[in-house]
Amino acid sequence: MHKTVNNLILIQKLLKKKTNDIHKPKIIAVSKTFSISNIKPLIDYGHLDFGENKIQEAIDKWTLIKNENKNIKLHMVGKLQTNKVKFLIPLFDYLHSLDNLKLAQKIAKQEENKEKKIKIFIQVKFGTEEQRSGVTINYLKEFYSICTKDLKLNVIGLMCLPPNDENTKMYFSEMQKLTKEFNLKELSLGMSNDYLEAVEYGSTFIRIGSKIFGQRI
Repeated sequence: MHKTVNNLILIQKLLKKKTNDIHKPKIIAVSKTFSISNIKPLIDYGHLDFGENKIQEAIDKWTLIKNENKNIKLHMVGKLQTNKVKFLIPLFDYLHSLDNLKLAQKIAKQEENKEKKIKIFIQVKFGTEEQRSGVTINYLKEFYSICTKDLKLNVIGLMCLPPNDENTKMYFSEMQKLTKEFNLKELSLGMSNDYLEAVEYGSTFIRIGSKIFGQRI
């Protein structure tokens, strides 16, 4: 069995110990920078959720595969530029990084043009780290209202990349509270280094790259 499949099975076993039959988080295999030869064993095994962070790379890698396997779900997990939205909608099923109003407006327009809706997570920003994208807590309620009521976007949950400090669980806890406050069912939280902690706080989608594919070169 291929090492990526073995790694995925190990993660599934660890998650099973942490969760129950009701709460089964989906594993997004973040395949950015990895070739199809690394990804195909997971597809053959039956894994369906994959993550990419660059539009052109995703188009090159996934267009044919998704045409052949309609069950595969592709997740955009990186920062998205507005001029790439027209390429996002046809290929991707989820966006985990809606972080500003201009992008939301562009998505709404392209969804209408393409007659297709994708599932969206609003990226929440904590702290003052300039390199982090996202919607601040103070603006989140208004932003959510605009996205869902005015733009008719299918916002299914919230996403967060916690600041680089020692308080990861504090941010996870805040995200869990916000998800309940907005009555959302999904929460995109946790990566290779903290996914087990994330599921303790209700994460339903975890984004795993290196723990499945190994370190990126």
